[in-house]
Parts: sequence; C-alpha cells; structure tokens
Amino acid sequence: MKIKILIPFFLFPLLCYSQADTVIKGLALQLGEMRVKAIVYEGDTIPFVTLQPIVCYTDRIFTSRKQKAAWDRLKYNVKIVYPYAILAAAKLKEYDRILAAMPEKDRKIYTKLAEKQLKDQFGKELENLTTTQGRLLVKLVDRETGKTTYTIVKEMRGSFSAFMWQSLALMFSSNLKDEYDAQGEDKNIEQAIRLIEDGAF
Repeated sequence: MKIKILIPFFLFPLLCYSQADTVIKGLALQLGEMRVKAIVYEGDTIPFVTLQPIVCYTDRIFTSRKQKAAWDRLKYNVKIVYPYAILAAAKLKEYDRILAAMPEKDRKIYTKLAEKQLKDQFGKELENLTTTQGRLLVKLVDRETGKTTYTIVKEMRGSFSAFMWQSLALMFSSNLKDEYDAQGEDKNIEQAIRLIEDGAF
C-alpha cells in the first residue's frame, strides 16, 4: 500500500520534466529555431549574434523654406533615379561577363543588340526624366559602377559615340565625365540614398 502511494511521487518529477521539456520545445518551434555562433566566457557558453548597424537620424534644420524645398526635391529625384543606376550596374556587370567570353568579331553586334534591347525596355521611361534627374543619373552610375558614363559608352560603343553623346550632354548642361564625390559636393545625394536604403523615405 505504501509503495502504491509513493510511486506517483517518484513519477511526478519525471512528468514535470517531460511537460517542461514540451513547453520549451513548443516555444522553440513557435519562435523559430536559429543556429548562431557562440563564445565561451568564464566557463559559460553564450550565444554570439552580430546585429545590423542602426542608423540614427536627426531632423535637418533649414534656414529657409527654399532650402527645405531643395532638399525635398533632391530626395524625390534621387528616389526616381537611383533604381536605374543600380540596374545599370547590374547590366554592365552582366555585359562585361558576356563580352569577356565572346570573340572580338561578335562583340560589336552584341553591344548593338544589347543597346536596342535596353532602349525598347527603358527608353520611354528614361526619356521622361528631367534634366536634373539626368544629371543625377550620370553621377549615380559612376557611384554604382566605379566608371563614368563617358567611360562606359567609350568601352561599349567606341570613342566616336562617346564624343557624340558627350557633346549632346554638354548642350543640356550635363557632363558624362562627372564623377561621384560622396564626401564632397555630392554629400547631400549620399544622405538621400542612405534615407532611401534605410526605408526612412
């Protein structure tokens, strides 16, 4: 009789452990299991997780409405143009890879076909850009590719085409040889890009 009474008391800790274990597993499944690095500190194993940097912004102080309007306009224009610069960098990388594996005699034909394809796909959109947005695009292409637009045209279409496009750009107060200077004159553009990338604008 005594043994029958004591058996549940011996089994109770096991039942509790089993139940707690189930709860812990359930929690892990609910939250999603994640494998992380660990470090040993004074005999304890501690999870080691590298967090993404958090950027804090302060409100800009403007001395006039005109200055605020200029900043808002810059942010808007960068948001319109920036995706094209990223696309240009991706396409250039793709074309460089293809052209590197292609015989010299076929390269000219391929670049013409690629140019036509790009015109068909993005021509109308790019034609709708304002002059200011066009100048921004030239700068951002240099930022994303490490090459000026003039250099890209020269490499893809030759010196004469680069000269012609540069002459046309100069007529509209643009310069295909413009380089991006994140720490200097293009500091505001860089700040606008950071806001866009962080989803703050």
